[in-house]
Amino acid sequence: MQSEIPSELAEKKLKSLNPHWGTGRIDETVVPPKRRKYFNLFFPLASQFDVQRAVVMMGPRRVGKTVMLLQSIQAFIDLGLDPKNIVYFPLDILLTYQDRLENIIDVYFRIYSPENAGQRVMLFDEIQYVRDWAVQLKGLVDTFRNTQFIVSGSAAGALKRQSLESGAGRFTDFLLPPLSFYEYLDLLDLTDICFTFDEKGAPTPRDINAANTEFINYINYGGFPEAIFNKNVREKPERYIREDIIDKVILRDLPSLYGISDTQELNRLFQYVTYQTGNEISLNELSKKLGVSKNTIGKYLEYLEAAFLIKKVYRVDDTARRFKRENYFKIYLTNPSLFAALYGLVGPDDTEMLGRLVETSIFSQLIHSAELTSLCHYARLKKGGGEVDLVLIDPDFKVTICIEIKWRDGLFHGKTNELKHMIEFLKSNNQKSAIVTTKTELDIKQIDGIDIYFSQSCSVCLQLGKVIIEGKLNRLEGLLERFRQK
Repeated sequence: MQSEIPSELAEKKLKSLNPHWGTGRIDETVVPPKRRKYFNLFFPLASQFDVQRAVVMMGPRRVGKTVMLLQSIQAFIDLGLDPKNIVYFPLDILLTYQDRLENIIDVYFRIYSPENAGQRVMLFDEIQYVRDWAVQLKGLVDTFRNTQFIVSGSAAGALKRQSLESGAGRFTDFLLPPLSFYEYLDLLDLTDICFTFDEKGAPTPRDINAANTEFINYINYGGFPEAIFNKNVREKPERYIREDIIDKVILRDLPSLYGISDTQELNRLFQYVTYQTGNEISLNELSKKLGVSKNTIGKYLEYLEAAFLIKKVYRVDDTARRFKRENYFKIYLTNPSLFAALYGLVGPDDTEMLGRLVETSIFSQLIHSAELTSLCHYARLKKGGGEVDLVLIDPDFKVTICIEIKWRDGLFHGKTNELKHMIEFLKSNNQKSAIVTTKTELDIKQIDGIDIYFSQSCSVCLQLGKVIIEGKLNRLEGLLERFRQK
């Protein structure tokens, strides 16, 4: 029979997890003081005491959820909240018996009396380790009216489902994605060193070689906040980050949440699609390569999407209509740095792989906007089979933005025959302009009556992240307009 942990030990552990009770501040030698841009979106939700709702922050592993929770502690203290009224507890450690959130609150109340304490904040990290967490959390929200509950978890898909099912009217969901290129530069104080901005806010590299060096660094490890500040993680992401991706997500989180029995099948699929990021594939191809049924492959892909590791993008034809039989699709990593975490760093001379990771990076900025992601497609023309990398199509099947993504300058310097498929697609859909990314070049050219806005891939990646995160993208048409103003 399992015995309950002694109350003295539980209280000692809870005090050690909350040093701000004694110091009045978080330890900035442990928690970086500089905040992600997403903090300015998250904290206003987290600090709404007048709204009786818990905040559920979800996202993939290693994107900084724990750091954001700890930074929130300092923000609450700065607002004047008593440090002793702020409780932080990571649920991946063993402290209480029977997996109940109330037990943690009981331990806290044994340390500090609940009477006349004023407003409180309770932050539970890694909530997915608690069975029936959504039901428990809803009960706490209804019981403790003067307490703001904030929880985080890494199993984004399952958390979202449970949040919707059990927390209706009581939870506010917040998705924290991997770092955008804009955030990467900001956290390292490199934005103004690498880029200048015109009066419209459009970026231009000060030194394109330096900007591209940082762009490649971002591709290799910049999606993970920990990596950009830790030299060991930067140099060996496959050693320090792979464990969290493979061991914790693929081999533990997903199997436990979805009842997956053959974890090696899931592992092989993820490693295969990671290498194929940006390529067109099919269920038939995956089934033959891996020796797994198409139905099983389809379910595994759903699980990987729910874990916020990949995103499927479907193709459209010449008229911007989805194919009736969606046998083919592209898979993109939601974080380009996942590739290096599994296969090692990519160098500037690895042009084939780097080209697909550049495409992945630009797409990964768009996933910061759920609205934009739902409209993302790629085009496959019936005549000649030509492809257009990224097409945004509104619900009325109108093409809004067309982007061809390249990590080279050949198209800019005259190899325009490679653009003939895109030109045909644009004309078929009454479009007068498009964006083509380059490695180093920036200019506007007219080709066969179409305005082509050539811009460096690093600039496009930065601009997408900037306008989305700063909330300046009010209408889909506004994105192309921002590029026109360059």
